Amino acid sequence: MSDEDEAPVAKKSRVFYGSLEDKERERLSGDGALSTGSDAVKAGIEAGNINISSGRNDLMEERVSERQQEALAEFERRRRARQITVSTDDAEVKAGLRALGEPITLFGEGPADRRERLRSILSVVGPDALKKSRKDEERAKRSQEECQQTWYHEGSAYLKDSRLWLAKYSLPRAMRRLEAARSQRDVAEATRAMRQQELHKSLRNLNNFCSQIGDDRPISFCHFSPDSKMLATASWSGLCKLWSVPDCNLIRCLRGHNTNVGAVVFRPQAGVSLDQSDVSLASCAADGSVKLWNLDSDEPVADIEGHSERVSRVAWHPSGRFLGTTCYDNSWRLWDLEVQEEILHQEGHSKGVHDLHFHPDGSLAATGGLDAFGRVWDLRTGRCVVFLEGHLKEIYSVHFSPNGTDTEHTQTLNTANHSTDTEHSQSQHRH
Repeated sequence: MSDEDEAPVAKKSRVFYGSLEDKERERLSGDGALSTGSDAVKAGIEAGNINISSGRNDLMEERVSERQQEALAEFERRRRARQITVSTDDAEVKAGLRALGEPITLFGEGPADRRERLRSILSVVGPDALKKSRKDEERAKRSQEECQQTWYHEGSAYLKDSRLWLAKYSLPRAMRRLEAARSQRDVAEATRAMRQQELHKSLRNLNNFCSQIGDDRPISFCHFSPDSKMLATASWSGLCKLWSVPDCNLIRCLRGHNTNVGAVVFRPQAGVSLDQSDVSLASCAADGSVKLWNLDSDEPVADIEGHSERVSRVAWHPSGRFLGTTCYDNSWRLWDLEVQEEILHQEGHSKGVHDLHFHPDGSLAATGGLDAFGRVWDLRTGRCVVFLEGHLKEIYSVHFSPNGTDTEHTQTLNTANHSTDTEHSQSQHRH
């Protein structure tokens, strides 16, 4: 056969990696084409232009292994769920979901579905999670109840002696008050009505007797002396002044405070059984200072220290031995002037205490403050015997009735609120 009769040789296909131009140069270069081609493949792999897979079999095996693990985990979860006991009471199921922080019900969910959902959640977080959450809830509730409870601590020996002295002082006065109330009850109704009508008639005839400018700044407080011959006034200028009654002439200007004076009050026996040189007045100011005064000098005779915040009111005990102060550190204090020290630092209000007043018998003390609540304290035991609520805003004044007896027309305890300028009455704690 001739060369023309021979069949043409089939041209083998080639796969080129990288640039065809470079491959063509390598083919034309001759002998080093094969070795250079392998080097080019390596260079392309290193450069990231050629990606050679390690095979899809390994990837498939990994995916199958992950699915198997997920299936085993789901099987194990369902097995644990079947072992968990869940109450059939729907209320307990809801409480359990609430304790775990889950919604107690879903749209279209029935009691059986809700129970199954709780079981499913417990199979993931563990059955002990519900017990732990309930224990935490009970612990928080217990701590909250403990915070709301009144707690007591042991006082000093001076406090014990003072409480005994207060009991001996107040009980005879309470007996005399109750006897007077019983005798008043025996009076005929017509006689009592006639006396009240006469009293109301005289009150309607009251008129302004005289007027006086007390200070350049607003007058914050005024108080009559026990013999009704003097009037003490306190001002925002820091001055306290004594005025004669009824002509309103200035007797003395008391200088000692450097800021707004909250109150100035006479001692119960001032001008009656006390000498001019004895302590007859007490005053307080916004800087926490409390000063004692006599009727001979315009300088304070003593300072009471220990208040860190504003002292809004001072009040004398009917015996004249004790002085009460209210402070904006949420407490009120009782000072014994005989031992010349603080014997009681009473807490109980959640905000500043603004006013304090003692019962005429000397057994009780009423306080009111910025938390809109009033409290009545038994000075003989230290307990809060009456809790007064009803005001919506701060209580700026609290006062017992002068006779200390709850009658048909006179409430025993009146508290004034600045928002309404009306009196809110509560019953007295009876002995």
